[in-house]
Amino acid sequence: MKFNKMYKYVRLFSTEQIVPRVCIVGAGPAGFYSAQQLLKTINNVRVDLLEKLPVPYGLVRFGVAPDHPEVKNVIHTFEKIASNPRFRFIGNVNIGKDITVKELQEIYHVVLLAYGAEEDKTLNIPGENLNNMISGRQFVGWYNGLPADSNLNINLDVEEAVILGQGNVAIDIARILLTPVDKLKNTDITSHSLEKLSKSKVRKVSLIGRRGPLQAAFTIAELREILKLNNCETYWRKDDFINVKEVVNTLTRPRKRLTELMLKYLEKIPSIQDTRTKELYLLFLRSPVKFLGSNNISGVKLSINKLEGNDISTQVAIPTGLFEEIECGLAFRSIGYKSVPIDISIPFDKKIGRIKNTAGKVQENLYAAGWVATGPVGVILSTMTNAFQVGTLINKELSITENKPGFAGLSKILDHKGIPTVSYNDWKKIDKIEREKGKILGKPREKIIDINEMLKIALK
Repeated sequence: MKFNKMYKYVRLFSTEQIVPRVCIVGAGPAGFYSAQQLLKTINNVRVDLLEKLPVPYGLVRFGVAPDHPEVKNVIHTFEKIASNPRFRFIGNVNIGKDITVKELQEIYHVVLLAYGAEEDKTLNIPGENLNNMISGRQFVGWYNGLPADSNLNINLDVEEAVILGQGNVAIDIARILLTPVDKLKNTDITSHSLEKLSKSKVRKVSLIGRRGPLQAAFTIAELREILKLNNCETYWRKDDFINVKEVVNTLTRPRKRLTELMLKYLEKIPSIQDTRTKELYLLFLRSPVKFLGSNNISGVKLSINKLEGNDISTQVAIPTGLFEEIECGLAFRSIGYKSVPIDISIPFDKKIGRIKNTAGKVQENLYAAGWVATGPVGVILSTMTNAFQVGTLINKELSITENKPGFAGLSKILDHKGIPTVSYNDWKKIDKIEREKGKILGKPREKIIDINEMLKIALK
């Protein structure tokens, strides 16, 4: 055998023994779908999925409304991914605190950041820190059992609430406030929030957007659901719909259907005999400029806007110089989420709240997927599409010449720091207890909201 042929043979043989090791940060939809794509396209890859909490699934567990169990069916796909012998879930690891991204890069061939958008955008107007001015994201976390939001200080002993923002999250908040508690008690909503909601005196909710009905961010499914609440009457202002009917036929199909639904309810005349106890007001062309009150919120001052621009989708809201005030004892800010830089080594755009990347690539062997890469836009399906694209890119660019320790190296670092980790089997212990507690209460599960309790169950 010639020397060069023998060299190629030895090189080929040694290369075959190299195992690609990928670390994904964040066990929400982006993390799981990225793992699925990598496991599918790279034959002998080992994927370790790291999560700050002891429990997986991210926004599927902590963001999806409890009365939308069908959306959580994606968990069956995630369970299938987790059963792959080349996959490992590692919970209770706080990246940037317990271990740095640079350390992960030293022990893995590729690091993929998929930790989502965990903060909400602020309005930055006077009075935003008044009592009972609530972050919409924290309210969602509170009723969904996110440990960090379990002690949310919210007073529901008021009659009028305002929600600033008109996306699907804002609709979720309104629906939870207006839905009869009997319809929520058999969901996986946390017991402590259900108890507080059962004593709520909120009867009027105003959903406020800065642009017009043609730019509303909520989807038809979410709007239709809240319009069908038996105990709630919906009110619209005809002034917000001037010239809307004339352009309906020029709209794209989803926007046309949504607008037709709004017009249908705009023209609906409430029955005099109506016994509905709750009220929903959808207000357009209004921007908050100030929250009113000294210690507790008592109202919100709104700028009345007009739209400028020819293209309906890109029209901007311009202040008219006119104002109005709405009374409320409770207000929610729900104008979008943003990501945070969990590690100083990550190139991050603080202005728009996401990691700097090009089609998912951050730098050599460092990638980002999901909301932390794209910004908080779209639903689970769009996150899946993005995760698949980034997974495909990693497969295309993967070039390794030596083995790295992967999980063995990670364990060594975490053990040295005394940080306990939660495996997927450990999570199943938590899952089992939650389901058992839920069964007693007639619900799918009763979520454990204390991290120490989670760890106690998982690690015994």
